[in-house]
Amino acid sequence: MTIREMAERLEATVYAEPDQLDIDLKGAFGSDMMSDVLAFADDRDVLLTGLLNSQIVRTAHMLDMSCIIIVRGKKATEEIKTLAVENHIALLETKMTMYEASGRLYEGGLGR
Repeated sequence: MTIREMAERLEATVYAEPDQLDIDLKGAFGSDMMSDVLAFADDRDVLLTGLLNSQIVRTAHMLDMSCIIIVRGKKATEEIKTLAVENHIALLETKMTMYEASGRLYEGGLGR
C-alpha cells in the first residue's frame, strides 16, 4: 500500500514531499513504546503512534522507515515536522485511534 493510499484511507493530514507519496510499504507497527519498535518493526513498516516527541522520528530513521502516522487526533510539533522532512520520512496525522487506523490499513491490504 502506498503512503498516498494510506492517507486517503485514514483521512489524514499529510506532511511529505510529493515523491514520497508513492512509496509502497508492506506492513504496519503500532506502539507508543519506541523500544518495542526497535525490537520488532522493520524497514517496510509504517509506524503508528500517539507519542509526540522527536524520538518517533529518530526511531523511524534508525530503522529506515518511510512513514509515521500520528493517531488520536494529535498534532506534530514543528520540531517533529522538521526532523521528518530532514530525514525524508512522510508524516501523517489522523483523528482515528490506533486500533481503527490499524484495522483500516489491514482491510486495505497492508499486512505482515
